[in-house]
Amino acid sequence: MLHGFDPIILARAQFAFTMSFHIIFPAFSIGLASFLMVLEARWLWTGRDVYLNLFKYWLKIFSVAFGMGVVSGVVMSYQFGTNWSVYADKTGPVLGPMMAYEVLSAFFLEAGFLGVMLFGMGRVGKPLHFAATCLVATGTLFSAFWILSVNSWMQTPQGYAINDVGQFIPVDWWKVIFNPSFPFRLVHMVIAAYLTTSLVVGGVAAFHLLRDRFNEEARTMFSMAMWMAALVAPIQILAGDAHGLNTLEHQPAKVMAMEGHYTSHPDGAPLILFGIPNQAEGRVDYAIQIPKVSSLVLKHDLNAPLAGLDTIPRENWPPVPIVFWSFRIMVGLGFLMLFLGLSSLYARWKGVLYEAKWLHRYALAMGPAGFVAVLAGWITTEVGRQPFTVFGLLRTTQSVSPLAAPAVGSSLIAFVIVYFLVYAAGLTIIARLMATAPHKGEEGPAHGQPTRSAGITPASAIGPTTALAGE
Repeated sequence: MLHGFDPIILARAQFAFTMSFHIIFPAFSIGLASFLMVLEARWLWTGRDVYLNLFKYWLKIFSVAFGMGVVSGVVMSYQFGTNWSVYADKTGPVLGPMMAYEVLSAFFLEAGFLGVMLFGMGRVGKPLHFAATCLVATGTLFSAFWILSVNSWMQTPQGYAINDVGQFIPVDWWKVIFNPSFPFRLVHMVIAAYLTTSLVVGGVAAFHLLRDRFNEEARTMFSMAMWMAALVAPIQILAGDAHGLNTLEHQPAKVMAMEGHYTSHPDGAPLILFGIPNQAEGRVDYAIQIPKVSSLVLKHDLNAPLAGLDTIPRENWPPVPIVFWSFRIMVGLGFLMLFLGLSSLYARWKGVLYEAKWLHRYALAMGPAGFVAVLAGWITTEVGRQPFTVFGLLRTTQSVSPLAAPAVGSSLIAFVIVYFLVYAAGLTIIARLMATAPHKGEEGPAHGQPTRSAGITPASAIGPTTALAGE
């Protein structure tokens, strides 16, 4: 049945499918770990039980989300050895040690202190428990550091040499780790994680405020989430702009695809708002555009020339329609997040932050927006790198394992079935936890109180991962 399919397409589809399920959990757990750290810090500082209640409430959700991220991360490593063994062999001397550093730093912190964070409250002193929470949050950031360094090296490789058998070998670890796109990608992803978490927290709080606007815990977390959205959304837009300029310098074809610039514009390029990219004809049909604004955004000059894909061999073009639309989804959601933050500031100024149902409904609708934006950003980054796994050096067709289509297709079908069953169960648990209103009687052991079951599922950690090779 699968003999007529291209095994490369199936391998890429399998990675894209599993990666799409995986990336949303690290994006959430990175931000949620830091949120838990802030909640516990504020409880210790103020002594207010509302922060302790919220800590216990979100700790349950964190444990499930973190465990699902860990399990799905294992699958990513599995695929490198099965579908992408040639890629793993050629890049292993560079990427292998960096993945090991992620385990040695992030894994040790997370696995070593996660149990204390989940089950230690009431069993250890307040300083030790808070230290464990801080170290788990730090571990998630270390994990993001190393994984994004790996991914960034694949986008902008530096500090390497190629040996006699075609393997990439490191010659300057500083350049390998801190490659040109890494600082921009790290800042952009970490802010995205914080923004994603703030939208989820704000959406859950809004849901409960619509049912009971006097719920103190819901009011507190809604206020905290809206402050984060108001402060971080504009910063993310600026960080995204800086990241885009860096991408223009090092991966111009990706930016050309994002902008829909099939042809060069010597006297200023238009900003194409919408249209239908025509890959075969090399144009954007039915384009709605603003003259010269793209040059203003990318070069800060209305009349600055911008090269198009007509300056690049067609065999090196990325799939423009996918990149074009995923980029617009990400940017559009970014501006909706900004408007949410500004709306919350207006409601706070008017003194109706907890009474404005229109704002609560807006925040509830935006709850999943961070996940969609993260997925759209990942698609833009990884599909925009095509047709390469290591940009400009190793093509996707040269990276795949010598497998037949039935072997890859059968594992893809198995993954689809298992993922929908397992993740449906996990997401159902998370949704039920979120649907339960936080209150002063929140279960879970408090310092100096008898220990009671908090309903927390144990999770072993190997460190959450983000996008590696989007093929």
